[in-house]
Formats: sequence, structure tokens, C-alpha cells
Amino acid sequence: MVYQNEMIKKLREVNVDANNVGWYTSANLGNFVNMNMIENQFHYQKELNERTVAIVHDVSRSSQGSLSLRAFRLSPAFMLAYKENKFTTETLQKSSFRYQDILHELPLQIHNSHLLTSFLHTLPRGTTSTTITTTPSSQTTPSIPHSLSEIPTNQPGPLAPNFSTLSLSIDPFLAQTCDNLLDAIETHHTELNNHSYYSRSLAREQAKITAWQQKRRSENAVREMNKQPALPEDEWQRLFKLPQEPGRLEVLLNSRQVEQYARQVDGFAAGVTGKMFAVRGNLVPEKME
Repeated sequence: MVYQNEMIKKLREVNVDANNVGWYTSANLGNFVNMNMIENQFHYQKELNERTVAIVHDVSRSSQGSLSLRAFRLSPAFMLAYKENKFTTETLQKSSFRYQDILHELPLQIHNSHLLTSFLHTLPRGTTSTTITTTPSSQTTPSIPHSLSEIPTNQPGPLAPNFSTLSLSIDPFLAQTCDNLLDAIETHHTELNNHSYYSRSLAREQAKITAWQQKRRSENAVREMNKQPALPEDEWQRLFKLPQEPGRLEVLLNSRQVEQYARQVDGFAAGVTGKMFAVRGNLVPEKME
């Protein structure tokens, strides 16, 4: 943060219009919804500007040849709840806050500058014709290649058919995303078990408090008949300690991450399912008549 402020100050000294509009982070297979990302974005929106955005670069998706950049911003409702640190079951029910309301995705448009576009058009294209190497002694007799690597080959054009897309193998990114999805679901079940344990502990303590209050009321009724001073009925606050409810923020973030993984599985499975339907006649045996 200090480094950014110093760099912006130095850029302004040389008359360069520079403003901090956000920050960026990298992710692997969409694994970016975590406390670290939320804390950084909350700090930027609170200290710098409420319109600050976070750019997420998915390295795994970009390695497939499709640039994956997404922009997010924390919602005003989440900013208020995170500032007050109110993520209990009661507050979430009153505010009707859902895990979909944590992040707002913004439309992102990527374009190159005119100078870069002009430079790309000047780059030489690969030759598609075969070249014959000749020896200096004889310009008409082609030389014999010594290995297969020296044999010139034609470079395929940009619209050449690519038979690798017809492969029926399962996408490795799909398998890894499914593993991450199962881990996130297991984490979700662990959080649910912790909340169930809290509910049972709270019910046991409330039952003890109710029994103690009934006993104290009976004692006060007897003391009143004997014209004795009544005992305080709020003494249970000192004798009993209610368990503290675990925070629901981790559950909300994990639910948002599960939704992210589910969308990725849907996207990966679409291509594989289409191939399977295309070759269904060869995979499924015909019914015997």
C-alpha cells in the first residue's frame, strides 16, 4: 500500500495521470473466494475508493488458450456487515443476506492499443511453402537431409483442421475441478456439523437455565410465605455461560466457492458431453431385435 502511494506520487511529479483503481490477483481453477481476497478488497474499498475493483486472472483457464480475466467488487450490504462483524444466524435472517450477495461481478472489456495492433499486423507470417536447401558448390542440386528433423514441413494455416478437438478423453481440468468441488462440499459439511454442535450445546444450557429459574421461583415463593427477602432471579447469568455461536462468514464464502466450482464443471462438461452424444452410436451397442 505504501509502495503504491509512493509510485503514484512520483508519477504525478512528472505530470503522469495515475490513479489507483484496484488490484489484481491470480487464481487456479477459480479458487479465489477466500478470506485473503475479501480482506484485501474490503481494505481497498474502505480506505481508497468504494469503486475499487479486484481483477482475478485464472492461470489454468488462460493456459488453454482463452484469456480469463474477471472483475469483482464487494456489495454495499456485505461492506456494512463486514464492518460491524455481524454474521450470526439471527442477523443474516433479518437482513436476508445470501452468499450470492458477497461479490458483484462487473463487465470487463479488453482491447489493445492502436500502436500494439499496428505492431501485430507488421509481424511476419509463417511460410507455407516447402524450401529446398542447396549446397554452395552446386546451386542446382538439392542437399540430402541427414535426419528427419531437417526435412522441411508445411506449417498449417490458422484455419487448418485440428483433430485434437475430437479426442474423447476427459478434460484434466474437469477432474481437478471436481476434486476441488468435493473438498469444498466436505468443508461445508464440517461447518454444518460445527453449527449443529453449537445448537445442541445451546439447547442443553438453556434447559439448565430454565430448570434453575423454576427452582429459584419456587424458593422465592416459599421465602415470601415465610416473610423473608426474595433471592435475585438473574443470578443465572453468573452461574451459567452460554456457548458462543461460530461465525457464518466462512460458510458464506465456502458456499460462494462451491457455486463457482459448479459453474466451472458445467462449462467443462458441456464439451465432453457433446462429444459423447456425437459418437453415441459407436459407444452404445444396438439393441438385439
